[in-house]
Amino acid sequence: MIFLLKEAIKKELLGAIEKVVGQLYSFEVDVAPENFGDFATNAALVGSRYAKKPPMQLAESLKDILKQSELFESVQVAKPGFLNFVVRKSTLIKIIETIVEKDDYPVEKSGQEKIQFEYGSANPTGPFTVGHGRQIVIGDILSNVFKALGYDVIREMYINDAGRQIRLLAKSLWVRYNQVLGVEEIDIPEDGYHGEYLIEIAKKLVEEVEEKFKMKWNNEIEGFFQKYAVDSILADMKSDLRLLNCSFDIYFSEKSLIDDGTVDEVLEILEKNSYVYRKDGALWFKVSEFVDEEDKVLIRKDGTFTYFLTDIAYHYKKHKRGFSKVYDIWGSDHHGHVPRMKAAMRALGVEDGFLNVILHQFVTLKRGDEIVRMSTRSGNFVTLKELVEEAGADATRYFFAMIDPNTHMVFDLNLAKQQSSDNPVYYVQYAHARICSLFEQAKAKSVSFEKGKDLDLLNDKVETDLILRIDGFEDALKDAARTLSPNKLTQYLEQLAYDFHSFYTKCLIVDPKNMKLSNARLNLSYAAKLVLKKGLSLLGVNAPEKM
Repeated sequence: MIFLLKEAIKKELLGAIEKVVGQLYSFEVDVAPENFGDFATNAALVGSRYAKKPPMQLAESLKDILKQSELFESVQVAKPGFLNFVVRKSTLIKIIETIVEKDDYPVEKSGQEKIQFEYGSANPTGPFTVGHGRQIVIGDILSNVFKALGYDVIREMYINDAGRQIRLLAKSLWVRYNQVLGVEEIDIPEDGYHGEYLIEIAKKLVEEVEEKFKMKWNNEIEGFFQKYAVDSILADMKSDLRLLNCSFDIYFSEKSLIDDGTVDEVLEILEKNSYVYRKDGALWFKVSEFVDEEDKVLIRKDGTFTYFLTDIAYHYKKHKRGFSKVYDIWGSDHHGHVPRMKAAMRALGVEDGFLNVILHQFVTLKRGDEIVRMSTRSGNFVTLKELVEEAGADATRYFFAMIDPNTHMVFDLNLAKQQSSDNPVYYVQYAHARICSLFEQAKAKSVSFEKGKDLDLLNDKVETDLILRIDGFEDALKDAARTLSPNKLTQYLEQLAYDFHSFYTKCLIVDPKNMKLSNARLNLSYAAKLVLKKGLSLLGVNAPEKM
């Protein structure tokens, strides 16, 4: 960890508040508006009612204590009661010095818990869609962020390889297999899977088994087609994940929960605690005892398990595996499932706060003025693979990350491919490449670079702004983790890129006539480069040296 200015200022303020007010309370510290110093706080405005003093009077009392701190060059009061701070230059220098000498922005490993992120989970009944892609990128980046903050993170994908949809998939593949063999008198079930991807799998199957299963169907053959379909589609999914620079630590099988007795254990606990009952031949869970929701079926009257039952078993198993918290990322169409799942966890004795659900809105894909419609079973949909191949992995990941998960997004393919400052990923990557070119210029002009030297020469406002922005990197990570929103990180990187481009435009960085100032500015540029690269890495996006 380096000197986190916002946290340091809050610490100084808390000490002053304790002395003046005698009671602690919440307040904000933010970057100050132009011409009002480096940082500003509303501490006196918020604390006025606790201190029983007017905000301006309280601000003056706090100022008298704070101006004695080694942290501040100056402390000023502004109406109607704001405190504005200018940070001491020696502190700013220390920030850059620490980063360049360590070749890294050292982040405090504050999280020590074992947590799990589950995302991308779906029936393995076809290729990943664009919607899956958004979910996967959100989960992958949040996993990176939490890991950077010191958490022990497991990335997991739940494979729904049991149940009715898998049986439909097997039947659909069997029909395609027979069609490849020339059988025309059978059709895929109406509610089956009609996508052309099954034709390719069927062709491969014919090469392997020839006519072995032609017009033959029984439980054993159904089991074979289930496994073959799931294995084939899962292999393609893993290939798509590699295209997107994603991977999982664990692929967890729904079927394993039935095989290892976890489902039976869950049913036993629920029955023992009288949280289930029988009606119309089915077994129901008493959701209504916990939340204002209708009760839900766990076992249908034909004896088959609902998805809800195996999902309860999966989350119960997560708790038994020792995670302190789990984070599930679901499409917003699953919002009704959240209270039911939390009710089930309470019924099983799992503590509140264990299950956390991040809901993301849907994606509309736009190419020019055309909106591309997507549907899984009809076969008329754009796959994640097609999107990545057209837009590139970097743009795909960045675009999915830059919109708050709670917001519906329009993915503009034309913008994603644009090489201009209008394209945010290009804008951030270009800042990194531009810094790399500075060091090539310095080498060509025999301007030396000595780490941590001459930093006291950084006096321009744009230089100070850039230092303050660099310092805020860890704040951005913590903000992304707190809000469970990767866009906090993209916003920060775009602000950092903007501040660097402003610095680049205003200041002559490589100047053979002024070696010491050049070295100071190269140090500042190098620190910005390290943070840009680290931030892009957490997004899973490349940091090119040339563009």
